[in-house]
Amino acid sequence: MMLEQLKEYLRIDGSEDDVILTLLLDAAIEFLVKAGVPETESNLYKLAVMLYVTLHYENRDPSQSIEKLNFAFQSIILQLKEWGEDE
Repeated sequence: MMLEQLKEYLRIDGSEDDVILTLLLDAAIEFLVKAGVPETESNLYKLAVMLYVTLHYENRDPSQSIEKLNFAFQSIILQLKEWGEDE
């Protein structure tokens, strides 16, 4: 996944957060692999990566409630894992 796609999704114009976004992007891919989701070019996989990054980029305050976004992320992981097992 390209950093530019992620920045477009998050509506980020500048490059001042590129280092943290790259770190979160790599962490998202690693998280999904460890969760049993193989890396793919599917749109659902890309959305899962974007949601992971969004969860950790926009919600850096641990006291914030992010349950709805986290629920969406977990639902996509389950779908991707099921889809991966069908192949």
